[in-house]
This record gives sequence, structure tokens and C-alpha cells, in this order.
Amino acid sequence: MPTSLTLPASVEERLSGWMRIQERRAAAPAKARPRPCVTISRQFGCEGFPLAVRLQQLFEQASGEPWSIFDKVLIEKMAQDEEVALTMLDSLENPARYLESFGFHPRGAFTSDEAFAKMAVSVLHFAQAGNAIIVGRGGAILCRKLENCFHFRLEAGLDWRVAGLTRRLRVSAREAAELERTQSRLREHFVREYLGVEVADGSFYDAVFNNERHGVDVIAAAILAYVRRGFSQASWPS
Repeated sequence: MPTSLTLPASVEERLSGWMRIQERRAAAPAKARPRPCVTISRQFGCEGFPLAVRLQQLFEQASGEPWSIFDKVLIEKMAQDEEVALTMLDSLENPARYLESFGFHPRGAFTSDEAFAKMAVSVLHFAQAGNAIIVGRGGAILCRKLENCFHFRLEAGLDWRVAGLTRRLRVSAREAAELERTQSRLREHFVREYLGVEVADGSFYDAVFNNERHGVDVIAAAILAYVRRGFSQASWPS
């Protein structure tokens, strides 16, 4: 049977929880190898956040450690939060130069847009720390050079995605279709403008799942198996 997913905690609760995790990690002995990270890209209308919630449950059970979900709302909140900024960026004087070290070279608005630079640095920080599930925000492209990261994408037919939006948002099919067109264009523009690539380019992903044919539980189980095989970690039971 499909797993029942609880509603996500508020942004403030999730932010507070992440800060507590960072405090515990800072007090613990350093580990030689970073923990794994998963990024989720999806066509608008696919079940990206429900998948992230299910993955969080599975990864916490498998690793015995807390995991955090980072989506657009939380990432933007953390990029603007002064306390979080100090936690992440104490030794970082030039965000643009930091991003260039990951292969993102100056190109127009990319290096001059401070808001994007802060967001991108935040994503990379979360990914490097590990035990992170990053939803959207070009995570697969930003983190493509990090060896601890695994990248997945959800796709589905237009009719299925519009029907899902109609049901979840309780809007008309016409409103859902218009929302899908608008948001899909915005997402494609965001990645193309700031990262200079196409978000649907399959070369960025370890696997692409058809969300119309496979539900959240099936996809989450497949991702867990993939990550456990690709990221051997003694604390995870085989």
C-alpha cells in the first residue's frame, strides 16, 4: 500500500532542526568521508516533494542519522537568514569565486546577481555536508562535481501532471494547464539563464523516473537501493 506522508514542517521548524543538526556535527569527531546527498529535479506537476519526504524516512531508517530536505522556500529562507549565513559562510569572502571553483564561470548576470549567488552557495554547502535531499533549484547541475551526490529526475505526461495539479490544488483543469505552462517556462528559464544548460538534459542525472508509471514508494525504494550501492558506508546495514 502507498505510504501515508505527513505534511511538511513549517520553514521555521525545518530551519531550526537543520541548525541543531549542524551544532551536533560540529561537536562530533570529523569523519573522513562526507555523507551522501540526493538531488531531485522534476517536471512541474510531478511528485517531487512527496518523494523527498519518503526518501527522508527511508534514509533515516537506513543510516540511523537525521536527514534534511531543502526546497525552494527553505533554501531562500536560509540564504537570507543572518545566523545561517554566518554558519555557512564564515570563511567565504567571494561567493562568485567559490562558485567558479565548481566550474561555473562568469557569464553576465550569473556573477552579478547576488541573490542567485547566495542560493547557489547554500545548495553547495548543504550538498557537501551530506544527509541532504535537495529539491529543484538546479541542484543536479550545481552539484555535478561533488562525488557524494546522486541526481534523479521525475517526468510524466502532460495530461497526468495537469490532472494531478487539478486534484491537489483544487482548481479547474484550465487553471492547472495554465499554471503548468507558466511554471515550466519559469523553471526552464531559471536553469538556462543562470546555469547555461537545459534542465531536461539527461546527462546530469543518474536516473530519470516516469512518475506517471511509478509512484513515490517505488521510486524512493529504487533511489535508496541505488545510493546504498553507489555510496558504501559502514554505518549503513547492507
